[in-house]
Amino acid sequence: MTYTAEIIAVGTELLLGGIANTDAQDVSRSLSELGINVFFHTVVGDNPRRMKQAVKIAKSRADIIITTGGLGPTFDDVTKETLAEAFGKKLITNEAEADKIRSFFEKRLPHMKMTENNLRQAELPEGCIVFDNGVGTAPGCAFEAEGKHVIMLPGPPRECRAMLKSCVVPYLKKLSKAEIHSHNIHIFGLGESAVEEKLRPIMECMKNPSLAPYAKDGEVMLRLTAKAASKHEAEEMMSPILEQVCNMLGDIIYGIDTDSLENTVIGLLKEKKQTLATAESCTGGLLSKRLTDIPGASKVYIGGIVAYNEKSKVELLGVDEKLINKYGAVSREVALAMATAVRSKLDADIGVGITGIAGPDSDSSGQEPGTVFIAVSTREADICNQLKLYYDRERIRIGASLNALDMIRRLLK
Repeated sequence: MTYTAEIIAVGTELLLGGIANTDAQDVSRSLSELGINVFFHTVVGDNPRRMKQAVKIAKSRADIIITTGGLGPTFDDVTKETLAEAFGKKLITNEAEADKIRSFFEKRLPHMKMTENNLRQAELPEGCIVFDNGVGTAPGCAFEAEGKHVIMLPGPPRECRAMLKSCVVPYLKKLSKAEIHSHNIHIFGLGESAVEEKLRPIMECMKNPSLAPYAKDGEVMLRLTAKAASKHEAEEMMSPILEQVCNMLGDIIYGIDTDSLENTVIGLLKEKKQTLATAESCTGGLLSKRLTDIPGASKVYIGGIVAYNEKSKVELLGVDEKLINKYGAVSREVALAMATAVRSKLDADIGVGITGIAGPDSDSSGQEPGTVFIAVSTREADICNQLKLYYDRERIRIGASLNALDMIRRLLK
């Protein structure tokens, strides 16, 4: 059986834009990996009448109803009460959960007096499966009624994410004998529409396995998914498709099931026993930040210099002032000088230099925002690419850092 789900996020602060609804994103991602179709996201405030309407609608169109939020101790936390009433269930105090709440305050919040309304969180629908909250006080739960599976999760993202992984995913896996497995194919250098056009002939014929593109910041991800009786069978189904896609797309694929382009670069640097140093202008340290986000990067990433204006390029990096005067700070010549200088100064195998105009205004030479030069220097050779990036300042900086990472990747490959 293929299940459909609806996610109901509860909280007036979500409607007011005070916080982002990351819970729905996390739940949707997990359900997608389980092969459960999410057709609707609903956001409703802390209002019992509107909450009842949302649940009534969800009952009419989904097999699985998952709520996030509204499990707290205050009067406006009405999720459990509303769902229990909608499915004709009583709320009963779970003494084991009440003891856990008391213990939580005694051990973790000894300076804070527990008020009696905190024990409202231990009131749960009769006959439900209780989901332990390892990082907070509000337990989650699940029950089946009227042919529907109802799951309630706490709203704080850290609590929701932990419970989703430890309790909800195992619970939902039991609903089907089949297993869902997937591979994420990461692409840089081609847009989503261009990728889709290349792969459309095979995608249109696929049902199981399936292949779907997803646009990300400056890159594209393809998810190859198969549903089978076992992981081994799913892998056998996906293997020829994965090989076909890799042959069709070639080196624009930077990794399979990797976390990011920077993760791939750090892995290649370690594999090739190479070290890296960076000199950044328009990216303002973003490339350095991306690299140092990866655990263990210090083994191969020596460091970076942010030389944002002309003076710092001369004084920090030692770029020849005459070079800047002749060609301009945003030029091929200066990018190459930055890459060579940082490699030499930090004694790295590879040096990267980035200089450009992030906008919103042009520079004194009249070059347009989005003009970026990226140079990569090694002991054997130097290369430099000129880019014309678009959209706003942030997108230009992200695009420049991604292109720099891809240049390093291609060099190491």
